[in-house]
Amino acid sequence: MADYYSPTVIQPTIPEADMTPLERLLLTQIFSAEPDGGGLYFYAEEAPVDFIVLSRAEIDAALAASNGTAGTAATCVAECLSRLPPEQTEIDLDLSGTSWEFIFQDIVRRSPTLRYVTAVVSFSCSKMRPDGFGGMAVLITADRILGKSTHDLIAEFLAATGLDS
Repeated sequence: MADYYSPTVIQPTIPEADMTPLERLLLTQIFSAEPDGGGLYFYAEEAPVDFIVLSRAEIDAALAASNGTAGTAATCVAECLSRLPPEQTEIDLDLSGTSWEFIFQDIVRRSPTLRYVTAVVSFSCSKMRPDGFGGMAVLITADRILGKSTHDLIAEFLAATGLDS
C-alpha cells in the first residue's frame, strides 16, 4: 500500500487579530501552527487534516467569541451542529467538502493588512507511483483563488512547444 503526502506551507504569517476565534480553532486543527510575531505560521508536515474532532464546549466558545462574524468557518460549523442533537458533546467535523482555502479567503477579505495568502504544496508518495509526485501553488485573494499543479505546468509547456498532440 502506498502512502500519499502533501506537505503544505501557508505564507505569509496570518495576524492573530485578523482571524475569528472559530477560524483560529479550525485552522489550528487543519494545520500545525507556530507563533510568529503577532500571528500564526501555518503548515502541514504530511497533509492538511480534513476530519477533526472537537468538543461542543470548544466550538460553542469559539462561535460566541466570533461575535456572529459570517464566513466559511461559521457556515460549515453551523450546518454540522444543525444535524446533531444538542446533548452531543463530541463533534466530528468533516471538512472534506469545505476547503481551507475559503477560510483563508474570508480572512484576507476582512484583513486590513493581508492582500493575499499563498499555499505551496508538495506531492510525494512512499512508493514510486507515477501519480504520487509533483506539487501545487495556490494564490488566495479577496476575490479569487488561483492554483496550478506541476501537471498543469507540464501540459502548458507541451502545448507551447507543440508537443501536446
